[in-house]
Amino acid sequence: MTGYGKAEAVIDGRKIVAEIKSLNHRYPEISLRMPGFLFSLEPVVKKSIGKKISRGRVEAVIRVESDSILNNGSRIKLNLPLIRNYYQMLRQVKEEFALKEDISLNSLTAFRDAFVAAEEEDDLTGFWGKLEPLLEQALARMTEMRENEGEALRRDLTERLAIIQASLDGVSMRVPQVVMEYKKRLSERVREMAEGIQIDEARLVQEVAILADKSDITEEIVRLGSHIRQFYDMMDGQEPIGRKADFLIQEMNREVNTIGSKSSDTEVSRQVITMKSELSKLREQVQNIE
Repeated sequence: MTGYGKAEAVIDGRKIVAEIKSLNHRYPEISLRMPGFLFSLEPVVKKSIGKKISRGRVEAVIRVESDSILNNGSRIKLNLPLIRNYYQMLRQVKEEFALKEDISLNSLTAFRDAFVAAEEEDDLTGFWGKLEPLLEQALARMTEMRENEGEALRRDLTERLAIIQASLDGVSMRVPQVVMEYKKRLSERVREMAEGIQIDEARLVQEVAILADKSDITEEIVRLGSHIRQFYDMMDGQEPIGRKADFLIQEMNREVNTIGSKSSDTEVSRQVITMKSELSKLREQVQNIE
């Protein structure tokens, strides 16, 4: 599901901004961007986000306003590892394109995060203790948006399940009549093919009953009804349902296909088409659910 959350605060005289955006995705994926001096905190930040998100792509950005760092009297130093990397890349570009320009001091110090606040590197544990509540605030705002979208999705799923249940009820009501008509057609067909031949009526009735039983769709109707009830129960629970719902829809679709293949009744076929159409829409929506 999609959502967006932003929070900002002044921590140790520096303005910190946390922005988190979630996008529809079948699997969990977290993309994180933050200043170089915070890279060692990346696993901790991702773990904190992962506790809230079990499905979907999350793009998180943590910014430390550079002006605040430079104006609050903090001790700063060069981010030499980063600058060395930039220098090597610039040399490679210069050689590749036979450029004559020199690599200047201005070029190297203009890159983002070329300067970092030295004391921040000394106590990242303490810094995380102050950053975590800000991240939680941004996550809470994003979650609120996701919950609003989730409620809209719930209403849509409920409406589609109701349509499937109504079609299933229609199929269930037709079962006795369908079986009777099938037996009648089968008996007539056998008599036509055996015209002039002595037929054992008892044996005919038995064989027709066996064939009719093989085309009975009662079991599929019962299982599909059970799957629908399970879907409702999942939506009423507190756990993420995305993957479970995806699997359940596959099982529902299997039962509907079997009903369609077993029955040649026109009304049943019409209801099967309706159910398959709604299941297809359900499957699309479930991809957006955590």
